[in-house]
Amino acid sequence: MAPDSSTVPSDGPGLGRRRFLAACAGLGLAGCTSAPRHATGTHARRRLRPETERDAPGTADWRLGSTGPADAVAGYTDRVSVTPGESFGLHVSTTAASFRVCAFRVGWYGGRQARRIWVSDRIPGRAQPPPHVLPATRTVRADWPATLTVDTAGWPEGAYLLRLEADGGHQRYVPLIVRSTEGTGRTVLLHAPATWQAYNRWGGSSLYAGASGAYATRSLAVCFDRPYDGSGAEKFLVYERALVVLAERLGIPLAYSTGVDVHRDPAVLRGAHAVVCLGHDEYWTPEQRAHVTAARDAGTNVAFLGANTCFRRVRLAAGERAEDRTVVCYKTSYRADPCYASQPALVTTDYRLPPGADPESSLTGVLYEGYPVDAPYVVRAAGHWLYEGTGVRAGDGFAHLVGVEYDRVTPSAPAPGPLEITAHSPLVCGGRPSHSDSAYYTAPGKAGVFATGTLRWVEGLVAGTGELGLDHGMDARTRAFVTRTTENLLRTFAQGPAARHAPPPRANVSEVYGA
Repeated sequence: MAPDSSTVPSDGPGLGRRRFLAACAGLGLAGCTSAPRHATGTHARRRLRPETERDAPGTADWRLGSTGPADAVAGYTDRVSVTPGESFGLHVSTTAASFRVCAFRVGWYGGRQARRIWVSDRIPGRAQPPPHVLPATRTVRADWPATLTVDTAGWPEGAYLLRLEADGGHQRYVPLIVRSTEGTGRTVLLHAPATWQAYNRWGGSSLYAGASGAYATRSLAVCFDRPYDGSGAEKFLVYERALVVLAERLGIPLAYSTGVDVHRDPAVLRGAHAVVCLGHDEYWTPEQRAHVTAARDAGTNVAFLGANTCFRRVRLAAGERAEDRTVVCYKTSYRADPCYASQPALVTTDYRLPPGADPESSLTGVLYEGYPVDAPYVVRAAGHWLYEGTGVRAGDGFAHLVGVEYDRVTPSAPAPGPLEITAHSPLVCGGRPSHSDSAYYTAPGKAGVFATGTLRWVEGLVAGTGELGLDHGMDARTRAFVTRTTENLLRTFAQGPAARHAPPPRANVSEVYGA
């Protein structure tokens, strides 16, 4: 074990330590069952809050260079989130002789969009062994030994990209959330690591396909003890990062958490003015859903800035050494789920399906309908406060903004109350005509709830910039519309229960869809 060493000075206030570990981290699968923190004073907590970072100097040097081959450099953390001051283990494999790690906090930073908070010394590289597969659920696990432990003392709450930099020039990200423990009076940005992991094909298998590429050989459970494929942070970069940058630019009080953390402890939602579910947040545990619903009922506004939200019911299973490291979802194989006979409400399939049917529309107001689609977003309620300052008129369209998955208001599905459809976008999916809907409602506890009905909403925040490399043909006009609408939403929801200070919804479902 190498001795502790000081970090290289950074852009930000984080002055952490690192030490090499030789311990191995393991993970096992649990059946049908559903960390200590450093004490800090009030002044320290305020210093680490996101709003203190808005005008801090940033760096434009946070983007990736060449990722190189899949084995060039990759890694994962032993926790999806930590609170400021907690340590986490970083597990890295590289074919290079050495590498270093830079921690970038995502935010506004005068338009630079990130701040370097910490950087390690050079660390000897090691190529780790291939992953292994648990045959019962076809779960891919790396189970590499920890390479170093990172101390987050002084790191502000927020969303982080850890950039692994191999000495051969190849780079890859590892995402991490430094989460908030208090959300009173703040807007909680709720990141979606369960969905990131569901789509992760590192090692050959995800919840969608196995090593052969076939659905039948997919994993029935996936674990966080492996790197993410591609850049290492694709789902965060595409569906979450741009919203984080915008929210921090607005300067509203923010808090950060994940669905995994809210599943375990809803404290961050208590007294929050708003919860924002980001661009692709498909996989929810029943506990997470119950906690977000309770927050709504208590007056916390909720925004769903994507589509396909809360579509799949999952369980988080304990590993051999850590809780909540495995996302279990049997999908169409639900009869093989260990909960099928004894606890039908926990069976991991689509929320709308038996044996524990509970469609997501009772929370979101909209129901997921289809994939793939590409269609214009068509405004209906041009006078709605959401669209103030956009200059739109009824019938105005924004090309390609609806896609690649979409939701709609379904009159036969459970509804949380009277809905106002603010956008009603004609489309054709799988040869069948339909519509995508944006919808708004208010709950009895005075909370406002808005759902965009399209998976591309957060992508629209950077439309026409080339930031993602692929913007589906969306242009600068679409970017201006999505940005202003999102600003209106965040500013209004940040004031507290929307029914107390914003115009109420004008129920129009029967007008749009007929009696």
